[in-house]
Order: sequence, then structure tokens, then C-alpha cells
Amino acid sequence: MSRPLLLDLFCGAGGAAMGYHRAGFDVIGVDIEPQPNYPFEFVQADALGLIRRDRTWITPIGRGYARWLGMFDAIHASPPCQHYSDLAKRNGNADDWPDLVDPVRSMLEGAGVPYVIENVEGAPLLDPTMLCGTMFPELRVLRHRLFETSFPLTAPSHKTPHPLVFTYDRRKRHFGQLDQDTSFVQVTGGGNCTVANKRDAMGIDWMTGHEINESIPPAYTEHIGRQLLEYIGEAAA
Repeated sequence: MSRPLLLDLFCGAGGAAMGYHRAGFDVIGVDIEPQPNYPFEFVQADALGLIRRDRTWITPIGRGYARWLGMFDAIHASPPCQHYSDLAKRNGNADDWPDLVDPVRSMLEGAGVPYVIENVEGAPLLDPTMLCGTMFPELRVLRHRLFETSFPLTAPSHKTPHPLVFTYDRRKRHFGQLDQDTSFVQVTGGGNCTVANKRDAMGIDWMTGHEINESIPPAYTEHIGRQLLEYIGEAAA
């Protein structure tokens, strides 16, 4: 049997894609920006409107895109999160970034296949499941992310309180007490660890430091992908 095919919209450098691949999917990624490190088949295009005819990707009109999306077994979408981020709220410039969750949801609902929408805490997702790095023994990041799914999704146990995170900030009480090679680290923004430790902490070995800043750990979507595969199998039975 062939592996089911998942479309990875707003794919970035492929953190989500790798998790789905490990769970058992073949993956095609789409992003408006070039992604030279994306590890699977990649198409540079606007994720909100493209279609494939023969070997050419074009922008469709109306229902053509929804019909094409429906040819996939499942779809994952990670629309840009800046509009919903804590930083944008603090800076008061959230409206400088597009609010894409609602239009993305409408698009995926029209496709009629199982879907996942991923975003940061504060995004307007419907009944989302939160995943944290403490739920996965192989990870050394916290990185809370929300996942809205069109199928039932359960999360591992959330370990609280969170562990301390390595820091270079001398103002923090635990400065100098942790080893970045073994402790939890922060990989967003300017980061507080080496790129090698970012890769190890996230379970990603093919990205640059900047790409890791924008990524999610593959462990998250591997966990989701296994439940998605089960759901697809039950629906086909």
C-alpha cells in the first residue's frame, strides 16, 4: 500500500513535514518564500490559492482549488503567527500582519479532507490542543503550540511546573546554574544557545538557526500524524 499524501501549507523549512513523514505520510510543501532546506517535494507558491495541472502549478479561481485540495489525504497549515504573537500585542502592531486563521479554515473546510491548523497561543483556533516540549522526552524546549484539528486529538501529559531554561541573562536567578548541552533552552528571537543546541533541543538537524526559530519540533506532528493515520484508516473502513 502507498503512503497517504499530506499537503503542508505555509511549510517553512519542514519541521511539521518531518513529523508527518515519520508518522507514515508522504508530504508536499508549499510556501510563498523559497525553502532550500525543505526535506521533501516543495512548491514555491501562495498557499491560499494554487493548483497543479500536469507539471505546472497555477493560481485557480473559485472551486477549482477546493477540488484540488480534496485530492490529498490530509492537509496541515501553519499560517503566519505574527498577528497573534505576544510581541505584536506588546508592540501594538498586530494589524501590520495578516489575520489568516479564518480564511485558512474556510479553505480547508471546503476541501473536505482531515486538516490541522497550527499556531501560537492567542490565535483564534477552535477547541485547540496544546502541545509542549515537556510532553516529549527527546525534546529540550518548551515551545507551546496550538493545534486545531478536524478529527479527535489527544495530547500527552503536560509536565508542570516547567523546568528552568538555560540563559545568558545575568539578571536571572539561575544564571550560571545550567549547562546548555543538557538543559532546556530557548530557541526563539535572538536565542540563548548555540545552533547545535537548538538543533538537538528541537530534534532538527537540517535547518539554520533562523529556520529553527520559526519551526515546530517534528515530535509534535509525528504525535498528531499517528492519530491522523488512525482516523483516516477508520474512516476508510
